[in-house]
Amino acid sequence: MGFDFCGMRRVIALALAVFISSACAAESDGQQPIRIGPHAFQVEVAATSQQRERGLMGRTRLPENGGMLFVFDTTRRHCFWMRNTPLPLSIAFIDEAGRISNITDMQPHTDTLHCPTIAIRYALEVSQGKFAQRGIIAGNQVDGLPQ
Repeated sequence: MGFDFCGMRRVIALALAVFISSACAAESDGQQPIRIGPHAFQVEVAATSQQRERGLMGRTRLPENGGMLFVFDTTRRHCFWMRNTPLPLSIAFIDEAGRISNITDMQPHTDTLHCPTIAIRYALEVSQGKFAQRGIIAGNQVDGLPQ
């Protein structure tokens, strides 16, 4: 009885195709395009408690129009800190209707709590100053938020 090289190559090719497909899907999972007025962002979505706890910890850079969108199961005053986060960030707190309640800047590696002024469902972190550079302020509507 001989070894079936052709059959083995097919199995390896199939396994490789599944692996590549899974890797590509994993890269695109969690990416969400959102808009604030004329400004487009391509953000990573942190929708699970584990993703929200990890946030942007350890990141040393973000894409120009990138950021992280935190999606919460419940609407309340969710607060943030910057422990183990080396990037200076700006955060927009967003209510259930998609309206920005307030924006604040956060300094790297601090335990200072940054809280919304009202109960929120979302929070958007971007590189510090990106909201101000684009004229994005409290009261602006955020479109494309996941439900």
